[in-house]
Amino acid sequence: LMWIPDSFFSRWGLHPSIFIDRDPTAFASILNFLRTKELDLRGVNINILRHEAEFYGITPLVRRLLLCEEIERSSCGSVLFHGYLPPPGTVDRTFVLWQCSHCLCFPVKCLVMCPGAVVDPRKVLIVAGHHNWIVVAYAHFVICYRIKESSGWQQVFSSPYLDWSIERVALNAKVVGGPHGDKDKMVAAASNSNIILWSIQDGGSGNEIGVFSLGVPVDHLFFIGNQLVATSHTGKVGVWNAVTQHWQVQDVVPITSCDTAGSFLLLGCNNGSIYYIDMQKFPLRMKDNDLLVTELYHDPSNDAITALSVYLTPKTSVSGNWIEIAYGTSSGAVRVIVQHPETVGSGPQLFQTFTVHRSPVTKIMLSEKHLVSVCADNNHVRTWTVTRFRGMISTQPGSTPLASFKILSLEETESHGSYSSGNDIGERGREGWVEG
Repeated sequence: LMWIPDSFFSRWGLHPSIFIDRDPTAFASILNFLRTKELDLRGVNINILRHEAEFYGITPLVRRLLLCEEIERSSCGSVLFHGYLPPPGTVDRTFVLWQCSHCLCFPVKCLVMCPGAVVDPRKVLIVAGHHNWIVVAYAHFVICYRIKESSGWQQVFSSPYLDWSIERVALNAKVVGGPHGDKDKMVAAASNSNIILWSIQDGGSGNEIGVFSLGVPVDHLFFIGNQLVATSHTGKVGVWNAVTQHWQVQDVVPITSCDTAGSFLLLGCNNGSIYYIDMQKFPLRMKDNDLLVTELYHDPSNDAITALSVYLTPKTSVSGNWIEIAYGTSSGAVRVIVQHPETVGSGPQLFQTFTVHRSPVTKIMLSEKHLVSVCADNNHVRTWTVTRFRGMISTQPGSTPLASFKILSLEETESHGSYSSGNDIGERGREGWVEG
């Protein structure tokens, strides 16, 4: 054990002493190395083992472990690495697009951002994807990229410099019935109450459609089909109708959450109700041309709907009625309501209730296999596995608790206006990552 000079054991010498190792698991590998001069890393955390080796002063082992760490750290990326997009113009920062190995098909559906206390104009703030396009938002301009199997990622469009800092972006890479056929793309950016919308052709030329105002800060910006939708917690919904080329702002009950399902926009409000608007039919009331907003469900406890997630079962069509909705409330309740063909006449039925949070639910996600909820108590997360029978959620045996944990952050909360846009859980989890 004393063949390494200046190690803990060589300094110990032959004096009779009692030695107690700090970490039996790590020390077993260290002892094996001292005896055989061979390194066995099976079932061992390299980082922990290196720290233990440094503590005992076993220099040859430390060198080998540093080499192992260097080999595992790839500058080009592992099998998850999908593409490298160089920065535009004089911007000297880059970002790297990663994609899960199980999601090597498109579309890329993700939003990721790197928050900071000061908005760096060269920093990537938001990335949104649709089909084979992504839009990258910097502080004062956006850039669109497209991927083709033959040529890879290519920059297609760069917006003019905007005087205001971008906080939200939305992308529609498949505009049906546009002035240039189906080759039009649309991208929108928002800051505070202002929204700017561009139309982009395949060749890369872009035209500004218009600048619109919601009148209040925009909390969410997205497309439902060809309609651009903006919502605010104050109770306003703005819609740009692609058919009439008209921007319309509608007053509703103060909005505490929202989600989309096919052509439907669902709004969770502070009065305990879930409302919906059918964007495909785009109904307007004859008497005042207001959007037709219909109440879908009311919470039995009259609590505000603070989080909302819609899951369309595989059997449903885009405008079908096989719909499952998970929502969280201001009291911390998590509920699941369902509307299957046999319940169409009576509306959604309450299916499950979980009272596992004591703070308002801030995020929720219902997918094919999992239900995830997050509350305001230090991002306390609860997860369940969802049981399904023939595609429909089932109570036999029912949802099973999976995990409970908290996500603590040392960074500044809400460090930029786009923070919530880039840190929201999606209906399919993370299909891509961006490193700034």
